Amino acid sequence: MQYLTEDIWFPDVNKATKDGLLAIGGDLSVERLLRAYKLGIFPWFETDEPILWWSPDPRFVLFPEKLKVSKSMKQILRNKNYIVTVNKAFKEVITACSEIKRDGQASTWITGSMTDAYIKLHELGYAKSVEVWKDNVLVGGLYGIDLGNDVFCGESMFARESNASKVGFITFIQNTNYKLIDCQVYTNHLESLGAKEISRDDFLSYL
Repeated sequence: MQYLTEDIWFPDVNKATKDGLLAIGGDLSVERLLRAYKLGIFPWFETDEPILWWSPDPRFVLFPEKLKVSKSMKQILRNKNYIVTVNKAFKEVITACSEIKRDGQASTWITGSMTDAYIKLHELGYAKSVEVWKDNVLVGGLYGIDLGNDVFCGESMFARESNASKVGFITFIQNTNYKLIDCQVYTNHLESLGAKEISRDDFLSYL
């Protein structure tokens, strides 16, 4: 296990544990975060923990051309009860993601320091949000990092109405030119939309 210093560096991802934990410490500066994502590394830790950096193997990803949209979701999209926007309410989206209670998590991993760091990334054009509105009320959304190399690194999503986050995710994927969506680690929710596991080496080759 590597402990990071003030210097902006990361150990070889092949030194990560079986669970994908690579390093501890450092900071959430823009420079360090961008370097991490370009190396296939991301931060993930809870409020009472130090900063933990991960590079799991296998990696969970979605190739946009493999996106699965169920018949019921197609009908929901056709009904046009929602309006989907991009980068209209980043702070509201990341705040909502941090407030959603998730199974198996005692506290949020989107801490105050994480929120501040990603808002800075957004202000610099690296972090994007997708908003889902119904009757002018924010009911769902997601955010992530745009590396500028045809890869979008999804971070978190939320829904205050059933299927709202799916509406945002599907609409975003269908209207962008990304070649790969990084979903980081396995979830049933994203598998149902077509995401699959690939090796870390294959993921790094895409980066």
